[in-house]
Amino acid sequence: MKSDIQIAQQTEMLPIEQIAEKASIKKESLEPYGKYKAKLDLSALKTKGQNKAKLVLVTAISPTPAGEGKTTTTVGLADALQKLGKRSIVALREPSLGPVFGIKGGAAGGGYAQVVPMEDINLHFTGDFHAIGAANNLLAAMLDNHIHQGNALGIDPRRITWRRCVDMNDRQLRFVVDGLGGKANGVPREDGYDITVASEIMAVLCLAESISDLKTRLARIVVGYTYKDEPVTAGDLKAQGAMAALLKDALKPNLVQTLEHTPALVHGGPFANIAHGCNSVVATKTALALGEYAVTEAGFGADLGAEKFFDIKCRMAGLVPDAVVLVATVRALKHHGGAKKGELEKPDVGALIKGLPNLFRHAENIKQVYGLPCCVAINKFPMDTAEELSIVKQECERRGLAVALSEVWEKGGEGGIELAKRVIGLCEGIGGNFSFAYGLELNLFEKIEAVVKRVYGGAAVNYTAAARTQLGRLEALGFSNLPVCVAKTQYSFSDDPTLLGAPEGFTVTVRGAKVSAGAGFVVALTGDIMTMPGLPKSPAAERIDVDENGVISGLF
Repeated sequence: MKSDIQIAQQTEMLPIEQIAEKASIKKESLEPYGKYKAKLDLSALKTKGQNKAKLVLVTAISPTPAGEGKTTTTVGLADALQKLGKRSIVALREPSLGPVFGIKGGAAGGGYAQVVPMEDINLHFTGDFHAIGAANNLLAAMLDNHIHQGNALGIDPRRITWRRCVDMNDRQLRFVVDGLGGKANGVPREDGYDITVASEIMAVLCLAESISDLKTRLARIVVGYTYKDEPVTAGDLKAQGAMAALLKDALKPNLVQTLEHTPALVHGGPFANIAHGCNSVVATKTALALGEYAVTEAGFGADLGAEKFFDIKCRMAGLVPDAVVLVATVRALKHHGGAKKGELEKPDVGALIKGLPNLFRHAENIKQVYGLPCCVAINKFPMDTAEELSIVKQECERRGLAVALSEVWEKGGEGGIELAKRVIGLCEGIGGNFSFAYGLELNLFEKIEAVVKRVYGGAAVNYTAAARTQLGRLEALGFSNLPVCVAKTQYSFSDDPTLLGAPEGFTVTVRGAKVSAGAGFVVALTGDIMTMPGLPKSPAAERIDVDENGVISGLF
């Protein structure tokens, strides 16, 4: 069996100019980065006022640590729509180097449903993440320099909330002490690093719609508090202009292609368990303006990425999805039904049936909470039995859910025809009655409780003393009108990663809160969520290599 990278390397790509032509992108809007990738100059790409495509969101049930093929399904669906004569454009996030070299892998799809050049996309790509990291760390440097040079703003070094970042899984940097070595080297203080995708700059870039919007958002970023308990912003430090200068090219979406030459916009990459988990608004709106169908995804399960796609991204950008695809796999359902990790490839109808409530709760949320048409995509794996696949399909149909078998990993777009027809039917049907899980008029506590009760299925929210104080302070500072971004484990509806399936009666504990004023949401921290992952005992980096001809191996 060929690996993902072997399949990608053996596929002949078209020059990026030909992909742009398929998407009706004129040459003057194209800024090539080599032969097979390019940035789009939004000032030259006149998309305003054009007819909007159908917007399709691909999300998933609660995942297992191995991942369940959501990106693969997204890419395969776009290819299948193209085969049916629809002008489709796929809009994805960029992968982070941390997971690529860690355990999860990249985010370019798999098998015969990938975006290429996959090595470039999974590594440095067009340098967007480097620009985000540079802007983040410039702000950190200006903050510490301001304190060193006299601290005219009266910033309390003990209450600095802005951290440095690097796009790598490096647990050693979670907590550091810097400014050591004497007066000339700054003011000593406790500090730390986040992974770049957890930086608020990433969220800001993905929600900004222009350079002016970007600068406005950057200026609002809260970096810490004064001795008088007043917030200090990047605007107070006069940092937003220089940061925007570093990000001006990163704001432009990246154009690549699928293995079947469907245009793909890959841009931005916040994690859905610690941020809003969606690709950029700029890329999504560009896809909507250029195609008939824009197929995008949101990170992890529907309780995380999709909830934030709806309640944060759609709310801010004025987007309304036409249909939602909910990806499920037999092995993930067996996992939620109690099957052990090492036994997921073995037939186990009992565990499968016990795990189905996880799927049905996600589907019910999409249809009942958000009022959107939903289709379940059963992402087929080679070890799945006909009986298991049939059970999932029959149980979905019994509950009135649209459902289709997806074989895009093995067959590419051809394996997604059934799914594509279902999606077209939903998009051209009666439609939904889109609504949010909560209104902005609610206070922060009420918004968090709405997500926990309406989306997760929990019974209550417990706030630590610190979290209650922090949320109360944010409300007093005028941030109560913002949406909330709940940071929690991706493996469970609850904040306990071992509580699988569709648990009920649980309590979610909020242990802290912070404002991402530039992005425009308040983050509620639950469980043991960390903003700087670590490498596993046997990281993927040990198996990656490159030969004398520059050919990379071991990536996937």
